[in-house]
Amino acid sequence: MGNRRAMRTTGWVLFLGGLMSGLCAAVAQPSAPTDTTRVGAPTTAEAAPERLDRRGGVFRTTPLFYVAEEAATLHNHSGLNAPVTQLPMRTPVRRLACEADWCRVHTEGGTTGYVADTALSNVWVRVSKAKRRVYVYRGTELAHAFEADMAYNSFADKKRNGAEDRPDHWRTPEGAFYVVHKNPQSEFHRALVLNYPKVEDARRGLDAGLISRAQYEAIQQAQEEHRMPPMGTDLGGWIEIHGDGTGDATAWTQGCVAIRNTAMDVIWEQVRVGTPVLIE
Repeated sequence: MGNRRAMRTTGWVLFLGGLMSGLCAAVAQPSAPTDTTRVGAPTTAEAAPERLDRRGGVFRTTPLFYVAEEAATLHNHSGLNAPVTQLPMRTPVRRLACEADWCRVHTEGGTTGYVADTALSNVWVRVSKAKRRVYVYRGTELAHAFEADMAYNSFADKKRNGAEDRPDHWRTPEGAFYVVHKNPQSEFHRALVLNYPKVEDARRGLDAGLISRAQYEAIQQAQEEHRMPPMGTDLGGWIEIHGDGTGDATAWTQGCVAIRNTAMDVIWEQVRVGTPVLIE
């Protein structure tokens, strides 16, 4: 967590995807939602939870999902062994219809086919450092909101690893991430490990002399392969959403987001590897 402990909705809420290999976009939203507010309808084309689709002269809402946990095979027909292509984890797709454990989907590349419904998810998480809350959404619908403990320095963005002699750097990074690993045996009950540091962090760290070229390339390769990046560089790592939180919205972690164990148990059942996480 944070070095072992432990987005900005000014007018747009990113529906992450880490759909980050190139697809990460926004939902129209004039202000950050409260516990009972729906996120507004999307207008951009990259990765909003819903998309307006014109068919037969009539606009209809098409929910956006993403491929979770591992690559999914896209088939020509449901239930038949007629594969078209592989969709990597975190690929955004428009879900058109589902029946008998299969969903008909349309990809950003323009291909239509069928994938197993278990391969898809529309769950995403938003962390508000200012409000010290964790919000869980299903598409545009807010499903849960929990009080959260934040890092010792809960105001600034993370730039490097913190330490006893530089506690100001015990910070939670801001931006679009995803769950890269679920740890059921965390020392903090359960933990959802995020894919920090990312390539953009590594590039900044390389320019600042915090990491070597080899460390930069290792982080880059991990991101391309959708696996955990190196966590032991001077950029810091092990940024998690985990349990053992106080429920009082305090600031004590070294970079992580801590919620009560009962809240962690709720999130655990809904979040999968690949689930987008927006930290603002």
